[in-house]
Amino acid sequence: MSRATLARWRSRPGSDWSAPERHNAPLGALDRWLAALGGRIALQFNLFEMRRLRRFAERTAQLGDQLRGLTDTELKLRADGLRIALHRQGITEALVVHVFAIGSEASFRLLGKRPYPVQLMGGYGLLRGRLIEMATGEGKTLTAILPSLTLALAGIPVHVITVNAYLARRDAAYVRPVLNLFGFSVGVVTHEEKEEAKRLAYLSDVTYCVNKDLVFDYLRDGLKPRASTDDQYQAPHNQRGLYFALVDEADGILVDEARTPLVIARERPADQERVDATLALQLARTLKAGHFRAEQEGRQFRLTHEGRFFLKAQEQQLQQASATWRIAKIREERVEQALCALHAFRRGAHYVVQDGKVQIVDEFTGRILPDRSWERGLHQMIEIKEGLDVTAPRETIARQTYPEFFSRYLRIAGMTGTGSEVAGEIKANFGMQTVRIPTNKPGIRKFVGVRLFADSAPRWEAIAVRATALANTGRAVLVGTRSVLASEELSAVLTGLDQPHQVLNALQDHQEAEIVATAGQPGRVTVATNMAGRGTDIDLDIAVRKAGGLHVILTEFHESRRIDRQLYGRAGRQGDPGSCEAMVSLEDELFTQFSPLLVRWLRIRCKNRSELPPYWGNLLRISSQMRAERKNAGVRHNASQRDTAMRRAMAFSGAKK
Repeated sequence: MSRATLARWRSRPGSDWSAPERHNAPLGALDRWLAALGGRIALQFNLFEMRRLRRFAERTAQLGDQLRGLTDTELKLRADGLRIALHRQGITEALVVHVFAIGSEASFRLLGKRPYPVQLMGGYGLLRGRLIEMATGEGKTLTAILPSLTLALAGIPVHVITVNAYLARRDAAYVRPVLNLFGFSVGVVTHEEKEEAKRLAYLSDVTYCVNKDLVFDYLRDGLKPRASTDDQYQAPHNQRGLYFALVDEADGILVDEARTPLVIARERPADQERVDATLALQLARTLKAGHFRAEQEGRQFRLTHEGRFFLKAQEQQLQQASATWRIAKIREERVEQALCALHAFRRGAHYVVQDGKVQIVDEFTGRILPDRSWERGLHQMIEIKEGLDVTAPRETIARQTYPEFFSRYLRIAGMTGTGSEVAGEIKANFGMQTVRIPTNKPGIRKFVGVRLFADSAPRWEAIAVRATALANTGRAVLVGTRSVLASEELSAVLTGLDQPHQVLNALQDHQEAEIVATAGQPGRVTVATNMAGRGTDIDLDIAVRKAGGLHVILTEFHESRRIDRQLYGRAGRQGDPGSCEAMVSLEDELFTQFSPLLVRWLRIRCKNRSELPPYWGNLLRISSQMRAERKNAGVRHNASQRDTAMRRAMAFSGAKK
């Protein structure tokens, strides 16, 4: 990063509407394809990049040996000298070596951990704007300290983005002593902070944010009034610009969650909406099988010709509820939405009922999304289905997707444990090259294999027996489920076997830190949703290591192979012993949605068998995940095209200053 770039970044005031952000024209189809191809090729042939990172780590380690005799005051004086040099010369490799060496020594003194060479490599890769793939357990939190320190010394605000409030607070508390030593502040932004606390957090040198809260704050800032013409009034805006984003679990945020836009809405009168939603549900319940069909693997429903004719016959009666029911398109859309509420969204899988409210559960993280609701009356229909009080409907006033938001940062970098599969997409959308960082120690985790059951009931019984047997040997066991409902079902089976265990899902998220802290104890069985898949560090007791380490049981494959790898990665971290296996069923949602013909054929072929040969499980997984990932990539591409079309349609209003 050159001196001119630094000067340009710092020259833009950060307290008003001139706060810096990037406005790139979207790539055309051919350019996107070429960029994606280049990203995949660079991942396979990144010898030059790796050689540069290794050389950097060696130079940093050599310099670090010379700093061990310095006092804390002398370390700070050296950092102050580097601050001046970074402002004058820019972020050059020679200066970064010195910053990383000083930061490594400070980390050892304050945290008791000196960054490994692979962490130095990863940190420099982040500073170069790369997406670094580091295996789970390799210490990404410590890796992020060094580039954050470098940017803070250069006067560049840093946003470190994580996937939930627990990780944001945990990581900020972990890195704060090191950054405070050199006079830098660390802020935390989650949905729990008040407006003034958020404003102060964004003014910090390094701010740890939750992805959703960061985008919503950006949208809220955009809705605030601008300064008056006489320049006497300026609305207080929280964010002072989008300078440098360091995205943890980048594939989850930038890819998995790219399909769903984040929306700010305002309430509108609820009386008519309640009547319309109730009527739509009543009509949907009266429809017969031939009146509608499922699309997108059961995620959407469409009326057939017979279904539309059936509604047409009810037109005179429907007009008594509202004149809008006379319009065929509105009438059909409401009933199709009601079909989704009845058949596509399941309690315990897509949402939970808590405190008398429908709370959405994030499909990828297994966590509750507070104060979020579905659009176009779907949320109200589900509330009626569950017999709850109906909340006021909302209309959209601001909308943004993650790809559109993060592409506005002047520089973006990311880290993840599973980025290889989406290297091309990341390169095409964000310009980030993916780099695999080697592990500090050779991995010795063992994959036991896949067990495929015909039905869910024998699968749960087998998992409970397996977990109990392993716990009795002194090992710790982590069982991963895809939904709250599945975790509760398995918990009931374990209780029936008198096996002590803990459950971590969206209903117990307030106990997360306590449950994770004890998950590595001898004989401990923990049943968890995807909450345990990303960012979770399970410290193993010495006795557990001697007994064979943590054993992970995957109970249902996810649509993305990367999320399965994240769960497996809880075991065998940093050279620890560990093992993993999958115990799945033909009834699993992934199989029934994406390989229904193969599932039916297997049921006929293996009739009267409770467990099928393992190779069928592998075949089902490969077939279903390939189709699911292809479908999801198409959805993300269509969402990107809609964003592009919307920007072009609104181009007459000019770019935001």
